[in-house]
Amino acid sequence: MHELDHYIYPHRVLHWLVAGAVMLSLASGLTLGFLGFEQTLALLGSALTNLLYTSHKTLGVLILLLMTLRIMTRLAFVVPDHEPPLNAFERVVSTTVHHLLYLALIIMPLLGWAATASGGFPVEFFHWHLPALIGEHPELSEQLFLWHEWLGWIILGLVALHVTGALFHWKIKRDNVMKRMSLFE
Repeated sequence: MHELDHYIYPHRVLHWLVAGAVMLSLASGLTLGFLGFEQTLALLGSALTNLLYTSHKTLGVLILLLMTLRIMTRLAFVVPDHEPPLNAFERVVSTTVHHLLYLALIIMPLLGWAATASGGFPVEFFHWHLPALIGEHPELSEQLFLWHEWLGWIILGLVALHVTGALFHWKIKRDNVMKRMSLFE
């Protein structure tokens, strides 16, 4: 394989780490969103409920850190050309979905951080308490959590588009798009 057929290895590793963290974060966020605090507490108990919230916050901070590294590697190294080239429609959809995912995956953890802090809750990264981005403001917290939820649904849609596009290129077009991000090629 030619070295310009794929992204550099650290960028590919970051892609898959972000993918895993996003899937876990969406799963925990949807669980917390559907059940709410009281029902989660009744169903799972105090220890598991706290673990679920701490894990969700930790994943958010981790996604923010990993996305920062992804942006740095994306800017610092050559983006491989598509071989064969994408048609105009595929290029526009691919670029749009990628840019929106990058933007959403930076904004989402910042929204969660601000919503959590303004709600008077600790912002946790594993067992460390991080500084609040803003002061306590319950009404603002409620609005920020609502935006956080909406953005979660948007990210879920973007991920579905991204995965559908990857599967289309892998199973139907059988071109080299999947190879660009593969860890094993």
